[in-house]
Amino acid sequence: MKIYTKTGDKGTTALFGGTRVPKHHIRIDSYGTVDELNSHIGLIRDQKIDEPSKKILINIQDKLFTVGAVLATDPEKAILKSGQKRLNIPTVSTEDIELLEKEIDRMNESLPPMTHFVLPGGHQTVSFCHIARCVCRRAERLVTALYEITPFEETTLHYLNRLSDYLFVLARKLSHDLKAEEIEWIPKKNS
Repeated sequence: MKIYTKTGDKGTTALFGGTRVPKHHIRIDSYGTVDELNSHIGLIRDQKIDEPSKKILINIQDKLFTVGAVLATDPEKAILKSGQKRLNIPTVSTEDIELLEKEIDRMNESLPPMTHFVLPGGHQTVSFCHIARCVCRRAERLVTALYEITPFEETTLHYLNRLSDYLFVLARKLSHDLKAEEIEWIPKKNS
């Protein structure tokens, strides 16, 4: 497979299905941000963390490729007039979302209750989780804007929403595992 094709030299790129769009199109920005998120999750996975979390992160990275594929598909070319799928693009399932929810619940069981917002940080690995969470929220904002223009499977939206929650709880779990200080944000009163 050739890495450079020169087809994007004029500022356009092809979606699955062949349609060309500008590289600044919201669809490209959406799946590009999901790709950025996937890279940040790879960085978390490369840290010294527990094996079960690494396995879940690999699963998440796989699902983010699915999300990217959904977003990179020209909706007009994905479905035939008969309603059947034309392109063999996977989708995010409710089971994928439920897995994140189960992991969130499992991690929360061993954490102290949260009474305040917490400041991101405390350990480099925890900071990587917070960065990934913020990128996930940005991806979600872009994807919801795209959804308003051209709807697709809602499970894609649900997955990104739940994933940001998962990354927040993972950051708290890793703070606990790494014995990092979790600093609560307590608003200061004006003097």
